[in-house]
Amino acid sequence: MGAGELSGRDVWTRSVKGQIRRVALGSALGSVHQLGEALVPVLIGVVIDQAVAGQNAGYLALWLGVLAVMYVTLSWSFRLGAKAGERSAEEAAHTLRLAIVGRVLDARGGAEEGRLPGELANVATEDAKRVGAVNMALMAGVWAFAGVAVSAVALLLTSVTLGLIVLLGTPVLLWLGHLLSKPLERRSEAEQDKAAHASGVAADLVAGLRVLKGLGAQGAAVERYRRTSRISLAATLRSARAESWQTGLVLALTGGFIALIALVGGRLALNGSMTLGQLVSAVGLALFLLGPLETFAWVNAELAQGRASAARVAEVLATGPAVVDGDDPVAEPVRGELRLRGVRLGGLDGVDLDLPAGQLTGIAVTDPAGAEALLRCLGRETDPESGSVELDGVPLTRLDPAGLRAAVLVAAHDAALFEGSLAANVTPEDASQDGAAGLLTERAMVAARADEVADSLPHGTATGVGEGGRSLSGGQRQRVLLARALRAEPPVLVVHDPTTAVDTVTEGRIAEGLREFRQGRTTIVVTNSPALLAVTDHVILLDAGRVGAEGTHADLVRTDATYRTAVLA
Repeated sequence: MGAGELSGRDVWTRSVKGQIRRVALGSALGSVHQLGEALVPVLIGVVIDQAVAGQNAGYLALWLGVLAVMYVTLSWSFRLGAKAGERSAEEAAHTLRLAIVGRVLDARGGAEEGRLPGELANVATEDAKRVGAVNMALMAGVWAFAGVAVSAVALLLTSVTLGLIVLLGTPVLLWLGHLLSKPLERRSEAEQDKAAHASGVAADLVAGLRVLKGLGAQGAAVERYRRTSRISLAATLRSARAESWQTGLVLALTGGFIALIALVGGRLALNGSMTLGQLVSAVGLALFLLGPLETFAWVNAELAQGRASAARVAEVLATGPAVVDGDDPVAEPVRGELRLRGVRLGGLDGVDLDLPAGQLTGIAVTDPAGAEALLRCLGRETDPESGSVELDGVPLTRLDPAGLRAAVLVAAHDAALFEGSLAANVTPEDASQDGAAGLLTERAMVAARADEVADSLPHGTATGVGEGGRSLSGGQRQRVLLARALRAEPPVLVVHDPTTAVDTVTEGRIAEGLREFRQGRTTIVVTNSPALLAVTDHVILLDAGRVGAEGTHADLVRTDATYRTAVLA
């Protein structure tokens, strides 16, 4: 699944093509099942005419044996066909989920812009599932068509009039069912949009629950979610009403069609144009047709919902990248010299910065928007509106984004911890826990004072931290996050406000640990914390989007009033 000009039709077409073998197998087996189901009333009519009416015990035993074989065949063909269908639906949905996750995790970014995390999760789960279900719906449609075709042929052989009614009436019913599915498609898309937004708001509120409680804003948060949930409920009810109307009207039309066949068949039997066995077969076929025609109604509803979900999936997959894709690899070894020239973005107004290699540099800001914009530029989440950012003299726009992320790690203060143990959150999954790797992890934990967090937990580093680290306090989470960033050992590390939730004494110890651990490697601390700025080699003040002052922390505190206000106030 690629980006670019991608439509909903492209998404579900590729989804089907990717499972074409299973779709074909399931369609063939299901058609055999429908063939058997359609032939059962025909065989019963034959039994009545040749065995029962003729009182021939031999014929009766023969045809009953044929019926038994028929039932075994149609039973197994249905089971195997349904298995192939469900497998194709699940595999297609899984492939879509991987494509969506791959797009969201793309180093060039962009997919998350304008979307809450819960919305993306909804697209990757519910929408992907609905698109995958299109495979099963198409197979069911083929089964139903096979059943109608066999029934029409059997009725034509029994009565040309009944056969023509089926052949001419079925396309009309399908066309009407397609028309009736249009409102459902529109309302299904609206339903998924509102449901995704509600999921996003819920995830957002849960993630910030501690902050909301601290501010005493639970009531406002609950009211916000209540409003969003009501909008989602209204959209769901509209979609459900559209589906019920579509299903009810199609069933009413189908019932009228079946009644017409039975009525014509009865009149033909009364005037002698059909035998008793043929009438039984015709009525049985008419009743059998109810199943395929109901299936057509279900298929229309599934396709309508699948098309709506495919359009939402296409929107995510086709989202353009936030940054251009560079081709040059990051040169080895990385010296770690960063330079900004005339950078304008958000709170940055033509910033020129020289961040020397191998030093610990502090950046204080008078406007938080400037810090956010700087972090986005350094992490290449967004390219500057004008100006350039360079690593070791090479513009970031020329470098491969994935390679750049490995060379320059931007550790945001609000990064998330994952479900699992404290140790698993600090140590990379493929890293050893023994020898030099184990010692590195221990040093990172000590530097960030996360070892104290582990000591306070019941099972030490093996203790689970819960989803998002919710079993930890804010300060504990920050220390674990910093330990994780240090343990990664990137050539260039950028950390943003890593100690806002810890006490002053612990903050001072963390500052010393950070300096010692990153000795000789490029490290940038974006913060207004005096304790952290005091251990840096050099401090830069960004004031109103521009460089306002430079020097050591002690010098700036003594000579620059703006710096004192920003850092000490």
